[in-house]
Amino acid sequence: MVKNRALAIVTGYWKPSTDFLQEIVSNIRGKVVDGDFVVVSEKAISVAMNNIVDESKVKPGLSAKFIAGVWVPIVWGRFLGVLCRFHWKLLHRLRHYPFNVGSRHKQVTLQYAGLPQSLMFGSEGGIDGSNLAYSYVSLPLRNADKVAEVIRRHVMSKIGKKVYVMIADTDKTYSFRNFHFTPRPCPVSGIHSCGSVFSFIVGRMLRLKRRATPIGVAGRRLSAEEALEIADFSNRVRGFGSGRTVWDMAERFKVGLADVSWEMLETAKHKPIVIVRRKR
Repeated sequence: MVKNRALAIVTGYWKPSTDFLQEIVSNIRGKVVDGDFVVVSEKAISVAMNNIVDESKVKPGLSAKFIAGVWVPIVWGRFLGVLCRFHWKLLHRLRHYPFNVGSRHKQVTLQYAGLPQSLMFGSEGGIDGSNLAYSYVSLPLRNADKVAEVIRRHVMSKIGKKVYVMIADTDKTYSFRNFHFTPRPCPVSGIHSCGSVFSFIVGRMLRLKRRATPIGVAGRRLSAEEALEIADFSNRVRGFGSGRTVWDMAERFKVGLADVSWEMLETAKHKPIVIVRRKR
């Protein structure tokens, strides 16, 4: 039996243009040994790489307004959310979905992720606004395997440790026996990207096993099950930074949804890196 041990690394908040390679090396130096997995948050890397969009500059169209004004508060808030067994607090938030902010957000998701993903209630196509300031949202990495390989080589060149690198996202992968699927794009090999709202609904309604999604691995071949195990274990150890959702984040700082500042985010405890050590 494989037993996992993990160490979540507390760092400063990774703002846009942060040198995340240097951040990773400086924070794992003296803590890793050969064969460790260094699991890094996709969102933290996306923000550092400026892979973000400012939604305050977006003009929503009719489709975005319909999704924000009708689909989310009524279809999700009163029907699909109930079928998916959402907590009452989330149902309340969806029923009172902010029209102006929500319309701009849905316009971004339509542009970058397409209609099937935009019909999700949140985290559409891996687009996420939690732990970001103002009206910014992060976009998913399209080349996570390459980024993971760059990190692995950088760690090897700077501190001489042969680690494996994984990039993971909190969005869930659902498992039915040996079949693994996720609504978000670009997971690792062996996980099927069923990129639409329907895969999320099926996974939730059937109460399938759900785990954080690995989207890039470098240094070692893993089965989908092994990758999911490591990604989910590290996700549980990492926590949620300033909040699990944009609502939680705004509630924590007692400001509006688009009023969280970079300075506020810097006061929270962030753990973008988790070292996972596997022992038999």
